[in-house]
This record gives sequence, structure tokens and C-alpha cells, in this order.
Amino acid sequence: MRVDKYLWAVRAFKTRSMASQHCREGKVFVEGKVVKPAREVKVREVVNVRKGAVTFSYEVLSFPRSRVGAALVSDYMRDVTKPEEKEKLEMIRLAQKDRPKGVGRPTKRDRRDWEKAFKS
Repeated sequence: MRVDKYLWAVRAFKTRSMASQHCREGKVFVEGKVVKPAREVKVREVVNVRKGAVTFSYEVLSFPRSRVGAALVSDYMRDVTKPEEKEKLEMIRLAQKDRPKGVGRPTKRDRRDWEKAFKS
């Protein structure tokens, strides 16, 4: 199965075009190599997807016929994301809670502060 179709089918991305776009931008890796959207994935391979500052890792268990419900995702993939990456994601969520609602998008200064916190 194509990597973009697989990522869409197991709900890593909301649309297949978003999955393809991430592949074209070099944010999807298999065995440490950047992959194109048409790259065929095999069972037991680990697919790494970089979303923002966090890299998610998924092990392919089998292939769905089409997009599956959220309850069935665990039959087709296993989340093997490193704990450090999950901590990074949680820190980002907590940092965003500090911003009052309605203030707008984060500033460049906010982004730099977040990056300093993650490098420590």
C-alpha cells in the first residue's frame, strides 16, 4: 500500500492530500530515509512522521481496505513514538494553554521561547 494512502487510512492525517503533501515536503521517513507519496510500505516497517516539532513513529501491522474508524486503528498500526517526543508534545500543549483565548496566533518571540525550552 502507498505510504500516503496508508497514513490517511489509519488517521494520521485528515485527508490523503495532506498526507501526500507531507511526503513531498520531506516530513515522512521510512528506515530513516525521506519517502515519496507513492512509496510502498511493508508490514513491520516503521513510518516516522514529523508534525511541527514532534516526530511520531508508527509500526505497520497490516493494511486496511479503506479509511478505518478510530477504534480500529490499533489493528493496523502501533504507535511506537519515543517518550521524549510525547513529552515535547505535552510541553507544547501546556505552553499554548498559557496564552489567553482570543489573543491571536503565537508570536516569533513565543516560538523562540518554546524552542529554548525544548533544547534544555
